[in-house]
Amino acid sequence: MTTSATLPADVTEAEEPADNAEIGATGDAVDSESPAVELAPVAEDTVEVVEASDNLVEGVGKQNETAGAFLESLQSIAFEVGNLRISLLDVFLVLGVIFLVITAAWTLTRLSSSLIKRISRFDSTQKLLADKLTTIAIWALAFLVGVDLLGIDLTAFAIFGGAFGLAIGFGLQKTFGNLISGILLLLDKSIKPGDVISVTDQAGNESVGQIRKIGIRAISVITRDQTEHLIPNENLMINQVVNWSYSSKDVRVKAPIGVSYDSDLKLVTELLYQAVNDVPRVQKTPKPRVNLMGFGDSSVDFELRFWIQDPEEGIANIRSDVYTRIWELFKEHNIEIPFPQRDLHIRTSKQLDEIMEAIGNGGTSSNRS
Repeated sequence: MTTSATLPADVTEAEEPADNAEIGATGDAVDSESPAVELAPVAEDTVEVVEASDNLVEGVGKQNETAGAFLESLQSIAFEVGNLRISLLDVFLVLGVIFLVITAAWTLTRLSSSLIKRISRFDSTQKLLADKLTTIAIWALAFLVGVDLLGIDLTAFAIFGGAFGLAIGFGLQKTFGNLISGILLLLDKSIKPGDVISVTDQAGNESVGQIRKIGIRAISVITRDQTEHLIPNENLMINQVVNWSYSSKDVRVKAPIGVSYDSDLKLVTELLYQAVNDVPRVQKTPKPRVNLMGFGDSSVDFELRFWIQDPEEGIANIRSDVYTRIWELFKEHNIEIPFPQRDLHIRTSKQLDEIMEAIGNGGTSSNRS
Protein backbone atom coordinates (compact mmCIF):
# COMPACT_ATOMS: atom_id res chain seq x y z
CA MET A 1 0.00 0.00 0.00
CA THR A 2 1.45 3.19 -1.07
CA THR A 3 0.91 6.39 0.86
CA SER A 4 1.56 9.73 -0.74
CA ALA A 5 1.74 13.11 0.98
CA THR A 6 1.27 16.43 -0.59
CA LEU A 7 3.57 19.28 0.62
CA PRO A 8 2.39 22.83 0.92
CA ALA A 9 2.80 25.01 -2.08
CA ASP A 10 5.10 27.52 -0.28
CA VAL A 11 7.59 24.70 0.42
CA THR A 12 7.60 22.77 -2.81
CA GLU A 13 7.79 25.75 -5.07
CA ALA A 14 11.02 27.72 -4.59
CA GLU A 15 11.17 31.29 -5.69
CA GLU A 16 13.18 31.86 -8.83
CA PRO A 17 16.10 34.22 -8.41
CA ALA A 18 15.92 37.53 -10.14
CA ASP A 19 17.53 37.97 -13.54
CA ASN A 20 20.09 40.37 -12.22
CA ALA A 21 21.05 38.32 -9.12
CA GLU A 22 23.11 35.23 -8.43
CA ILE A 23 23.24 32.92 -5.49
CA GLY A 24 26.50 33.17 -3.57
CA ALA A 25 28.33 30.44 -1.80
CA THR A 26 26.57 31.32 1.40
CA GLY A 27 23.22 31.43 -0.23
CA ASP A 28 22.98 35.22 -0.20
CA ALA A 29 22.02 37.12 -3.25
CA VAL A 30 24.85 39.04 -4.93
CA ASP A 31 24.38 41.89 -7.35
CA SER A 32 26.16 40.90 -10.57
CA GLU A 33 26.35 44.48 -11.91
CA SER A 34 28.00 46.13 -8.76
CA PRO A 35 31.73 45.56 -9.76
CA ALA A 36 31.26 47.46 -12.99
CA VAL A 37 29.59 50.29 -11.12
CA GLU A 38 32.47 50.53 -8.53
CA LEU A 39 35.31 50.38 -11.13
CA ALA A 40 34.05 53.37 -13.06
CA PRO A 41 35.20 56.09 -10.55
CA VAL A 42 38.53 54.28 -10.02
CA ALA A 43 39.24 54.41 -13.73
CA GLU A 44 38.41 58.10 -13.81
CA ASP A 45 40.83 58.80 -10.87
CA THR A 46 43.57 56.82 -12.62
CA VAL A 47 43.19 58.88 -15.76
CA GLU A 48 43.43 62.10 -13.72
CA VAL A 49 46.60 60.90 -11.96
CA VAL A 50 48.22 59.98 -15.27
CA GLU A 51 47.34 63.35 -16.73
CA ALA A 52 48.74 65.14 -13.65
CA SER A 53 51.96 63.13 -13.92
CA ASP A 54 52.31 64.05 -17.57
CA ASN A 55 51.78 67.70 -16.72
CA LEU A 56 54.38 67.49 -13.94
CA VAL A 57 56.96 65.90 -16.23
CA GLU A 58 56.26 68.50 -18.86
CA GLY A 59 56.61 71.31 -16.29
CA VAL A 60 59.89 69.91 -14.97
CA GLY A 61 61.18 69.63 -18.50
CA LYS A 62 60.33 73.25 -19.16
CA GLN A 63 62.02 74.28 -15.91
CA ASN A 64 65.13 72.33 -16.87
CA GLU A 65 65.17 74.03 -20.23
CA THR A 66 64.86 77.43 -18.54
CA ALA A 67 67.61 76.60 -16.02
CA GLY A 68 69.84 75.32 -18.79
CA ALA A 69 69.34 78.50 -20.78
CA PHE A 70 70.12 80.59 -17.69
CA LEU A 71 73.32 78.64 -17.00
CA GLU A 72 74.37 79.00 -20.62
CA SER A 73 73.86 82.76 -20.39
CA LEU A 74 76.03 82.88 -17.25
CA GLN A 75 78.66 80.80 -19.00
CA SER A 76 78.65 83.15 -21.97
CA ILE A 77 79.44 86.19 -19.78
CA ALA A 78 83.16 85.91 -19.15
CA PHE A 79 86.41 87.81 -18.94
CA GLU A 80 89.95 86.71 -19.57
CA VAL A 81 93.00 86.98 -17.36
CA GLY A 82 95.92 86.12 -19.56
CA ASN A 83 95.13 82.73 -21.07
CA LEU A 84 92.54 81.98 -18.39
CA ARG A 85 88.85 82.47 -19.21
CA ILE A 86 86.63 83.10 -16.19
CA SER A 87 82.88 83.14 -16.67
CA LEU A 88 80.21 84.55 -14.41
CA LEU A 89 79.10 80.99 -13.72
CA ASP A 90 82.59 80.15 -12.47
CA VAL A 91 82.48 83.12 -10.12
CA PHE A 92 79.12 82.04 -8.69
CA LEU A 93 80.36 78.46 -8.26
CA VAL A 94 83.47 79.64 -6.42
CA LEU A 95 81.43 81.89 -4.14
CA GLY A 96 78.96 79.08 -3.49
CA VAL A 97 81.71 76.62 -2.57
CA ILE A 98 83.37 79.16 -0.29
CA PHE A 99 80.04 79.91 1.41
CA LEU A 100 79.23 76.23 1.92
CA VAL A 101 82.71 75.40 3.24
CA ILE A 102 82.72 78.34 5.67
CA THR A 103 79.19 77.55 6.86
CA ALA A 104 80.05 73.88 7.38
CA ALA A 105 83.27 74.74 9.24
CA TRP A 106 81.48 77.26 11.45
CA THR A 107 78.72 74.76 12.24
CA LEU A 108 81.21 72.01 13.07
CA THR A 109 83.16 74.41 15.27
CA ARG A 110 80.05 75.32 17.26
CA LEU A 111 79.06 71.66 17.54
CA SER A 112 82.53 70.56 18.68
CA SER A 113 82.67 73.36 21.26
CA SER A 114 79.31 72.27 22.65
CA LEU A 115 80.43 68.64 22.86
CA ILE A 116 83.76 69.50 24.50
CA LYS A 117 82.02 71.57 27.18
CA ARG A 118 79.99 68.48 28.14
CA ILE A 119 83.09 66.38 28.87
CA SER A 120 83.05 66.20 32.66
CA ARG A 121 86.52 64.70 33.13
CA PHE A 122 88.17 67.77 31.57
CA ASP A 123 88.84 70.86 33.66
CA SER A 124 88.29 74.34 32.26
CA THR A 125 91.86 74.63 30.94
CA GLN A 126 91.76 71.26 29.17
CA LYS A 127 88.39 72.09 27.63
CA LEU A 128 89.72 75.40 26.36
CA LEU A 129 92.83 73.77 24.89
CA ALA A 130 90.80 71.01 23.22
CA ASP A 131 88.42 73.62 21.83
CA LYS A 132 91.27 75.68 20.33
CA LEU A 133 93.02 72.68 18.77
CA THR A 134 89.75 71.32 17.37
CA THR A 135 88.91 74.71 15.89
CA ILE A 136 92.29 74.95 14.18
CA ALA A 137 91.96 71.40 12.81
CA ILE A 138 88.43 72.02 11.47
CA TRP A 139 89.39 75.21 9.66
CA ALA A 140 92.54 73.63 8.23
CA LEU A 141 90.46 70.70 6.95
CA ALA A 142 87.85 73.11 5.56
CA PHE A 143 90.57 74.94 3.65
CA LEU A 144 91.87 71.72 2.09
CA VAL A 145 88.35 70.55 1.20
CA GLY A 146 87.55 73.90 -0.37
CA VAL A 147 90.73 73.83 -2.43
CA ASP A 148 89.91 70.31 -3.60
CA LEU A 149 86.30 71.21 -4.52
CA LEU A 150 87.49 74.19 -6.51
CA GLY A 151 89.89 71.96 -8.39
CA ILE A 152 92.97 73.95 -7.41
CA ASP A 153 96.20 72.03 -7.65
CA LEU A 154 98.02 72.13 -4.31
CA THR A 155 101.32 72.38 -6.13
CA ALA A 156 100.24 75.89 -7.10
CA PHE A 157 100.94 76.93 -3.53
CA ALA A 158 104.60 76.13 -4.03
CA ILE A 159 105.04 79.72 -5.14
CA PHE A 160 104.59 80.75 -1.53
CA GLY A 161 107.79 78.95 -0.67
CA GLY A 162 109.73 81.76 -2.33
CA ALA A 163 110.31 85.36 -1.38
CA PHE A 164 106.59 86.13 -1.15
CA GLY A 165 106.02 83.34 1.34
CA LEU A 166 109.06 84.46 3.33
CA ALA A 167 107.67 87.99 3.52
CA ILE A 168 104.34 86.68 4.75
CA GLY A 169 106.15 84.56 7.33
CA PHE A 170 107.95 87.59 8.74
CA GLY A 171 104.74 89.59 8.73
CA LEU A 172 102.84 86.91 10.65
CA GLN A 173 105.70 86.14 13.02
CA LYS A 174 104.01 87.84 15.98
CA THR A 175 100.69 86.21 15.17
CA PHE A 176 102.16 82.71 15.14
CA GLY A 177 104.20 83.56 18.23
CA ASN A 178 101.05 84.53 20.11
CA LEU A 179 99.29 81.38 18.88
CA ILE A 180 102.07 79.08 20.09
CA SER A 181 102.36 81.02 23.36
CA GLY A 182 98.64 80.61 24.00
CA ILE A 183 98.83 76.85 23.44
CA LEU A 184 101.87 76.57 25.74
CA LEU A 185 100.13 78.55 28.47
CA LEU A 186 97.13 76.22 28.30
CA LEU A 187 99.33 73.13 28.34
CA ASP A 188 101.33 74.50 31.27
CA LYS A 189 98.11 75.48 33.10
CA SER A 190 99.93 78.49 34.54
CA ILE A 191 96.92 80.70 33.83
CA LYS A 192 93.28 79.89 33.20
CA PRO A 193 90.01 81.78 32.89
CA GLY A 194 88.97 83.17 36.26
CA ASP A 195 92.51 83.75 37.58
CA VAL A 196 93.42 87.16 38.96
CA ILE A 197 96.75 88.29 37.54
CA SER A 198 98.95 91.37 37.36
CA VAL A 199 101.18 91.80 34.32
CA THR A 200 104.04 94.28 34.09
CA ASP A 201 105.20 95.08 30.59
CA GLN A 202 108.65 96.25 29.52
CA ALA A 203 107.62 99.89 29.94
CA GLY A 204 106.73 99.29 33.59
CA ASN A 205 102.96 99.54 33.12
CA GLU A 206 101.00 97.12 35.30
CA SER A 207 97.64 95.60 34.41
CA VAL A 208 95.69 93.88 37.20
CA GLY A 209 92.43 92.06 36.64
CA GLN A 210 90.59 88.80 36.16
CA ILE A 211 91.10 86.67 33.06
CA ARG A 212 87.84 86.46 31.13
CA LYS A 213 89.02 84.29 28.26
CA ILE A 214 92.16 83.10 26.52
CA GLY A 215 92.04 83.66 22.78
CA ILE A 216 94.24 82.53 19.93
CA ARG A 217 96.07 85.86 19.84
CA ALA A 218 95.56 87.46 23.26
CA ILE A 219 93.96 87.05 26.66
CA SER A 220 91.14 89.27 27.89
CA VAL A 221 91.68 90.76 31.35
CA ILE A 222 88.90 92.77 33.02
CA THR A 223 89.87 95.21 35.76
CA ARG A 224 87.74 96.35 38.67
CA ASP A 225 86.59 99.42 36.74
CA GLN A 226 85.31 97.08 33.97
CA THR A 227 88.09 98.08 31.58
CA GLU A 228 88.99 95.17 29.31
CA HIS A 229 92.68 94.79 28.47
CA LEU A 230 93.76 92.59 25.57
CA ILE A 231 97.24 91.35 26.45
CA PRO A 232 99.13 89.41 23.75
CA ASN A 233 99.89 85.84 24.77
CA GLU A 234 103.56 86.36 24.04
CA ASN A 235 103.75 89.06 26.74
CA LEU A 236 102.79 86.49 29.35
CA MET A 237 105.73 84.34 28.28
CA ILE A 238 108.43 87.02 28.32
CA ASN A 239 107.23 89.41 31.07
CA GLN A 240 106.74 88.97 34.78
CA VAL A 241 103.26 87.76 35.70
CA VAL A 242 101.81 87.56 39.21
CA ASN A 243 98.98 85.04 39.44
CA TRP A 244 97.05 85.69 42.62
CA SER A 245 95.11 82.44 42.30
CA TYR A 246 97.54 80.02 40.62
CA SER A 247 97.63 77.20 43.17
CA SER A 248 95.25 78.71 45.73
CA LYS A 249 92.82 81.60 45.79
CA ASP A 250 93.89 82.55 49.34
CA VAL A 251 95.56 85.98 49.28
CA ARG A 252 97.16 87.79 52.22
CA VAL A 253 96.53 91.51 52.48
CA LYS A 254 98.66 93.91 54.54
CA ALA A 255 97.36 97.09 56.19
CA PRO A 256 99.97 99.27 57.99
CA ILE A 257 98.76 101.65 60.70
CA GLY A 258 100.47 104.02 63.15
CA VAL A 259 99.31 105.21 66.58
CA SER A 260 100.48 107.82 69.03
CA TYR A 261 103.23 107.06 71.54
CA ASP A 262 100.72 107.82 74.30
CA SER A 263 98.42 104.97 73.21
CA ASP A 264 97.83 101.72 75.11
CA LEU A 265 99.52 99.18 72.83
CA LYS A 266 97.53 96.22 74.19
CA LEU A 267 94.26 98.04 73.58
CA VAL A 268 95.43 98.98 70.09
CA THR A 269 96.18 95.34 69.33
CA GLU A 270 92.76 94.22 70.56
CA LEU A 271 91.00 96.88 68.52
CA LEU A 272 92.89 95.90 65.38
CA TYR A 273 91.83 92.27 65.80
CA GLN A 274 88.24 93.35 66.40
CA ALA A 275 88.26 95.59 63.34
CA VAL A 276 89.52 92.93 60.95
CA ASN A 277 87.14 90.28 62.31
CA ASP A 278 84.17 92.61 61.80
CA VAL A 279 84.70 92.66 58.02
CA PRO A 280 82.78 89.75 56.38
CA ARG A 281 85.22 89.02 53.54
CA VAL A 282 88.15 88.39 55.89
CA GLN A 283 88.93 84.70 56.36
CA LYS A 284 88.82 83.29 59.86
CA THR A 285 91.38 80.65 58.86
CA PRO A 286 94.26 81.42 58.56
CA LYS A 287 93.79 83.81 61.45
CA PRO A 288 94.57 87.51 61.10
CA ARG A 289 97.83 88.71 62.59
CA VAL A 290 98.83 92.02 64.21
CA ASN A 291 102.54 92.81 64.30
CA LEU A 292 104.35 95.73 65.89
CA MET A 293 106.78 96.70 63.16
CA GLY A 294 108.79 99.45 64.87
CA PHE A 295 108.93 102.91 66.37
CA GLY A 296 108.69 105.62 63.77
CA ASP A 297 109.46 109.31 63.88
CA SER A 298 106.00 110.24 65.08
CA SER A 299 104.12 106.97 65.69
CA VAL A 300 104.27 103.39 66.86
CA ASP A 301 103.96 101.37 63.66
CA PHE A 302 101.72 98.30 63.44
CA GLU A 303 100.91 96.07 60.50
CA LEU A 304 97.68 94.15 60.22
CA ARG A 305 97.79 91.02 58.04
CA PHE A 306 94.70 89.09 57.04
CA TRP A 307 93.55 86.63 54.37
CA ILE A 308 90.83 86.72 51.75
CA GLN A 309 89.63 84.01 49.35
CA ASP A 310 88.06 86.12 46.62
CA PRO A 311 90.76 88.34 45.07
CA GLU A 312 88.60 88.74 41.97
CA GLU A 313 86.28 90.90 44.10
CA GLY A 314 89.09 93.40 44.68
CA ILE A 315 91.88 93.98 47.17
CA ALA A 316 91.82 97.76 47.56
CA ASN A 317 88.17 97.72 48.61
CA ILE A 318 88.69 95.12 51.34
CA ARG A 319 91.62 97.13 52.69
CA SER A 320 89.38 100.20 52.68
CA ASP A 321 86.70 98.36 54.66
CA VAL A 322 89.25 97.32 57.28
CA TYR A 323 90.67 100.84 57.59
CA THR A 324 87.17 102.26 57.97
CA ARG A 325 86.41 99.90 60.83
CA ILE A 326 89.77 100.71 62.49
CA TRP A 327 88.98 104.42 62.31
CA GLU A 328 85.59 103.91 63.95
CA LEU A 329 87.02 101.84 66.83
CA PHE A 330 89.93 104.22 67.39
CA LYS A 331 87.47 107.14 67.61
CA GLU A 332 85.37 105.26 70.18
CA HIS A 333 88.42 104.55 72.39
CA ASN A 334 90.27 107.83 71.83
CA ILE A 335 93.22 106.24 70.09
CA GLU A 336 95.15 108.94 68.28
CA ILE A 337 96.60 108.53 64.81
CA PRO A 338 99.34 111.19 64.90
CA PHE A 339 100.40 113.57 62.20
CA PRO A 340 104.03 113.49 61.15
CA GLN A 341 106.05 115.62 63.57
CA ARG A 342 109.38 117.28 62.90
CA ASP A 343 111.74 119.13 65.26
CA LEU A 344 113.69 121.88 63.50
CA HIS A 345 117.12 122.86 64.89
CA ILE A 346 118.64 126.02 63.42
CA ARG A 347 122.41 125.89 63.42
CA THR A 348 124.03 129.27 64.21
CA SER A 349 127.22 130.63 62.67
CA LYS A 350 129.29 133.83 62.87
CA GLN A 351 128.15 135.03 59.47
CA LEU A 352 124.52 134.43 60.36
CA ASP A 353 124.95 136.33 63.62
CA GLU A 354 126.48 139.29 61.78
CA ILE A 355 123.64 139.32 59.27
CA MET A 356 121.02 139.17 62.01
CA GLU A 357 122.82 141.92 63.96
CA ALA A 358 122.99 144.10 60.85
CA ILE A 359 119.30 143.59 60.23
CA GLY A 360 118.58 144.52 63.83
CA ASN A 361 120.78 147.63 63.74
CA GLY A 362 119.21 148.75 60.49
CA GLY A 363 115.79 148.51 61.97
CA THR A 364 116.88 150.46 65.05
CA SER A 365 118.45 153.26 62.98
CA SER A 366 115.35 153.66 60.89
CA ASN A 367 113.25 153.93 64.02
CA ARG A 368 115.49 156.67 65.43
CA SER A 369 115.32 158.67 62.26
